[in-house]
Amino acid sequence: MVRLRARCLMVGDPAVGKSALSQMFHSDGTLFQKNYSMTTGVELLIKSVNIPESGDSVELYIIDSAGKESLVEANEKMWGEPSLLCLVFDLTSELSFSNCARWMERLRAHCRGRHVPGVLVGNKSDLSARREVQAAVAQEWAENQGLEYYETSAKEMEKCDAPLLSLARAFHSLYQDRREAIQNLSPG
Repeated sequence: MVRLRARCLMVGDPAVGKSALSQMFHSDGTLFQKNYSMTTGVELLIKSVNIPESGDSVELYIIDSAGKESLVEANEKMWGEPSLLCLVFDLTSELSFSNCARWMERLRAHCRGRHVPGVLVGNKSDLSARREVQAAVAQEWAENQGLEYYETSAKEMEKCDAPLLSLARAFHSLYQDRREAIQNLSPG
C-alpha cells in the first residue's frame, strides 16, 4: 500500500462555487455553507482518497484560491507547484466560462510547461433555467485544453466528488507509470 500526496489547485472566477465545491467534497456532502465570505487568500483542505483497484491512497491537498483578480497575483506565490488542477466556472455565467482561457494561460505560465492533469468543472447545474453555457461547448473547450469535463451542483451535492476523485486516480496513474518506467531502467 502506497500513500501519495498531491497538491490540487482549485481556481476560477470569484463566486463560481470553488469553496462550496471543495467543502462539499471534503465533508462528504455534509457541509454546504449558505452564507460565507469570499475567499481572499488561499484555503487548504486535506482529504485522503482510496484508489480501490490498488489499495493505495492519494492525499489531496486542495488549495482553494481566491478568484478576484486583485488578489490572484499575491496568492499565486502560495500555489507552489501544483500536481493537479481543478478549474471551476459558473454554468449561469458566460463570462466566468470565457475567463477560463485566461486562467489556463496564467496556470501554464506558473507551471512553466510542466504537464499538470486537470479537470474543468461547470458548477451550479441546479440553476438550469439560468444556464448560459451549454455542455457541448464546455466539453469541446475542455478537450482542446487536455482537461476532463464535469458538471456539478455544490448546493444539491450533485457529482461534487467526481472531478476530485478523477484527479486522484489520474495522479495515481502517473505514479504507476513513473514507477514502471523506473523499474524498466533497472538491470534485471
